Amino acid sequence: MRWERLFADLEAQLDEAAAVDLRAEVADRTRAEQADVWLADRLRAAAGREVAVHVHGGEVVAGLVEDVGLEWVVLSGARGQALVPLGAVGSVAGLPRRVAPPAGEVLRRLSLRSALRALVRDRAPVRLVVPGAELAGTLDRVAGDHVDLALHPSGEARRPGAVLEVRAVPLAAVLVVRSS
Repeated sequence: MRWERLFADLEAQLDEAAAVDLRAEVADRTRAEQADVWLADRLRAAAGREVAVHVHGGEVVAGLVEDVGLEWVVLSGARGQALVPLGAVGSVAGLPRRVAPPAGEVLRRLSLRSALRALVRDRAPVRLVVPGAELAGTLDRVAGDHVDLALHPSGEARRPGAVLEVRAVPLAAVLVVRSS
């Protein structure tokens, strides 16, 4: 009888040690997996949901997540569509805990410059939010580290007579690109 109790006690101790080891391994693997989660993946998982993006400088862009690249997110809200560079994001409220699968090859190629080049191609009027200002005009070109914005009155087409000036805006200064 004593032997049975001794073996049962040893077996219980082994089971407990195995459970502790398993919990520690699960915790380690969870931490390792969380280290590979990117903000863009969480934003892609929020597609169609309402989020509030707080950009550097204090502006809040709220809306439905429409599209997400590795470097940008497009939100659709009461003020129209807004493209927000992820580098300008201070925080995001309303994200789900789940994560979208890693981006595929095509999505990885869609940089912020790619998204801005589409606006140049479409000659779409925009409002660029930069620290301390909101500039209205049309993007003329996207260079390596900046864009050229032809400033003209909102509601007017980009025509030579309507252009007040052309400004070079560093991509690092772009906080939000709003559709006009």
